[in-house]
Amino acid sequence: MKKLFFLNRKAENRSIFFKAALIIVLSMTILTSCEKSDDNDCDGLCDLPSAAEFNALREDALENITQEFQLNTANGITTFTSANGVEIDINPSCLTLNGNAITGTAAIKYIEVFDGGTMLVTNKTTMGMMPNGDMAMLISGGEFFINATQNGQQLEINCSMNLRIPASLTTVENDMILWDGTIDEDGNLDWREQEDPNGNQGGVFFEQDTAGGTYYAYFNNFGWTNVDKFYNYTGPKTEILATVPSGYNFENSAVYLHYDGEGSALAKLDTYNASTGQFSEHYGQIPIGLACHVIFVTEESGQWRYAIKSVTITENAVYDFTLAETILGDETQLIADINALP
Repeated sequence: MKKLFFLNRKAENRSIFFKAALIIVLSMTILTSCEKSDDNDCDGLCDLPSAAEFNALREDALENITQEFQLNTANGITTFTSANGVEIDINPSCLTLNGNAITGTAAIKYIEVFDGGTMLVTNKTTMGMMPNGDMAMLISGGEFFINATQNGQQLEINCSMNLRIPASLTTVENDMILWDGTIDEDGNLDWREQEDPNGNQGGVFFEQDTAGGTYYAYFNNFGWTNVDKFYNYTGPKTEILATVPSGYNFENSAVYLHYDGEGSALAKLDTYNASTGQFSEHYGQIPIGLACHVIFVTEESGQWRYAIKSVTITENAVYDFTLAETILGDETQLIADINALP
């Protein structure tokens, strides 16, 4: 009996050993299968990007296009030429610190955005506020950020800066106007038509010349400014939805909308429903029958993971994205893919 008991204990130990080994193998298989690849949907089991990791991609993209200039007040009105050939005139006598004129040197920070790819990676879309408060697509003549500081202290400006923008950089329209940009609590850049204290429209006009023409813009505010107009469409419009993979949401991903054939402009599906896992354009401003590309983006290992879907807008359409549809690429590749869209 003792020998039989001993044999039974050995069999039991072997059974426990094999069960433990099986658990280890299965665990390793699950972990291995959860390594994201271009043809694998992890169904929410894999490591997901944090909001900080996703935002870091956007911040890096913005830093990559930030230009800095030094303005010496002793030189009077100074013209800076940007990397893309925009000319910016600033009068140092208009700059003040706590209401007092400044002397010495001021630091000028400048950003310009002309193409849809750069709009996407920096999250600087072209959505303008309508009179009723809804947001609708703008056709862009360029987005600009200008600021001035001295020894790290914010300066004010009390007269106009002038911009000369080559039309070759952007969309040519004769009825562009100026818009002021504000960053909302969700990080979206929203545009409102610029008005001066007397209620008049900010100054921008287009002049045709042998080189293709130039936009002349003048405004007296630091921050974001846009040369834009509303996209003109008189036909029926609709809301649309986009379903994204499990675990992705408003904090660690985004969905954008490119209007085919409409130049430098980019819309954003700016709300997210956690219960349905869907992003939405909830204003009902998307033209039915319009050829578009819907774009899902997120972060992975310091790069962009994204999918671009060609669609023709139908009423109340829902567009579904899976990780299996996505590819992994760096900022340069994503910008190029967006800018290659029709």
